[in-house]
Amino acid sequence: MRLIASALMTLAFAGSGALAQAQTGPAQTLKVSYDITLAGLPLGKADLSSSFKGPKYEMEGRAKLTGLAMILTGGRGEANASGTLDGDAPPRSNTFSVVSKTSDNQRVVRMGIRSGRVAQVEIDPPLEPKPDRVPVKAADKKGVVDPMSALLMPAMASKNLTDPANCDRTIPVFDGASRLNVVLSYAETKKVEVPGYSGPVLVCNARYVPISGHRSERPGTKFMQDNKDMSVWLAPVEGPRVLFPLKVSVRTMIGMGEMQASLWSLEDGKSPAPSRKTMKADETIKAEVVQ
Repeated sequence: MRLIASALMTLAFAGSGALAQAQTGPAQTLKVSYDITLAGLPLGKADLSSSFKGPKYEMEGRAKLTGLAMILTGGRGEANASGTLDGDAPPRSNTFSVVSKTSDNQRVVRMGIRSGRVAQVEIDPPLEPKPDRVPVKAADKKGVVDPMSALLMPAMASKNLTDPANCDRTIPVFDGASRLNVVLSYAETKKVEVPGYSGPVLVCNARYVPISGHRSERPGTKFMQDNKDMSVWLAPVEGPRVLFPLKVSVRTMIGMGEMQASLWSLEDGKSPAPSRKTMKADETIKAEVVQ
């Protein structure tokens, strides 16, 4: 699940005019629920909530394995992030924390970031030293975003939200222990329907590029470096003019992992925004390619 989230980043924004609009417009909250599958089998669920007020944003997410995966591992996690949006630059992360739990252990990561530079990191319990772990240099902690903030992708100032050029970006991510790039490139445009959203999405190919903090000799690391079967579907969020993942697909060593939205809700300060089309909550994404 960590690789799925990192590869996404994954999961850019609009210029001065759009920023002024975001600063003076009403507060908005985007809530997205995801179904997580692996090799076609249900694995768990995740819920993400992103609130925008002026240039500031706050995000929180919860993920939980279900069924047999829950029985075997007890896996669940919670994460939070906050920061500011500034034109079409990457989000400026301020804080990030994540708690991951299994049936027999727990790890907490807390991180503070200032102007793109990692100021403080706490990992409890600390990672065990490994001879193949690539050292993290001071330069690797500059000009980065945290894994949650990386999911907010501001649209380019000169482009509309669904312009294919918005796919073409490199996202520099630091998760408290490792530094990586997620490189996105345009693949196609589709029209999709999920409960709460009906419209176009950008389908971006994704590549995982480890920089430091990873274990270079692990088979999983090498597999992900060579992995060309990763993609993210980005849906537009008009108010703050960001793109946000509707679906993430990552080929793993045991099959395709997917995180697919089952519910999409954009609410203003007063009431939930009406969906463009009423649909059953258990209906999967329907998509067609925009020619």
